[in-house]
Amino acid sequence: MNYEKLKEQHRARRESFSKNLDVRVHRALSWLNRSEMCGDDLDGEFIFLWISFNSAYAYDVDEQYRKNAQSMFDDFFGKIVELDSNNRLYQQVWSEFSSSVRVLLDNEFTFQPFWDFKFGRIPEAEWRERFEASKRKAKRGLADQDTAAVLAVVFRRLYTLRNQMMHGAATWNGSVNRAQVQDSTKLLRVIQPLVIQVMMENPSTLWGDPFYPVVD
Repeated sequence: MNYEKLKEQHRARRESFSKNLDVRVHRALSWLNRSEMCGDDLDGEFIFLWISFNSAYAYDVDEQYRKNAQSMFDDFFGKIVELDSNNRLYQQVWSEFSSSVRVLLDNEFTFQPFWDFKFGRIPEAEWRERFEASKRKAKRGLADQDTAAVLAVVFRRLYTLRNQMMHGAATWNGSVNRAQVQDSTKLLRVIQPLVIQVMMENPSTLWGDPFYPVVD
């Protein structure tokens, strides 16, 4: 599923969308489109795919909750997976688990507690214990067909990479983080179009007010 096919669906269905959903889908598709123009630029593709994901899931909340972004997308995946009646997300996670997902889960550089240990915030034993627990949770989720749980674990890894890149803690096209950028981009490239598709198929679902809504 690519931008052109999704945009055709958007044009055909948007009359039934609420304004909030239409804004979300329009924004998410625009950034998905931009990601497909990146060619060999994996860093750019990952960033644009993440912005597309952010356009889809993020909603305006009180200031006291804004720092808890990970809980927000945990809730979002719970909703998306429940609405995905054809289990397309599970099928994609299953097909990718032996490659990009498993490799990403085994990569400590996208695991935030590893960096907390490096910064002296937690002991080494703690980050290692949490690292193994995280991998067990993902594998258990896959075995139980709990796709939301698997995606929650995986997207915590993507969120760490997102922070590294968006806050300038990585070099463009650098050799140090190539493995995690390749695996993360490959996964987002598959998951994000499905997220948009499921949202469009469920226009009656409440998606919340988008950040910075369009003001007439």
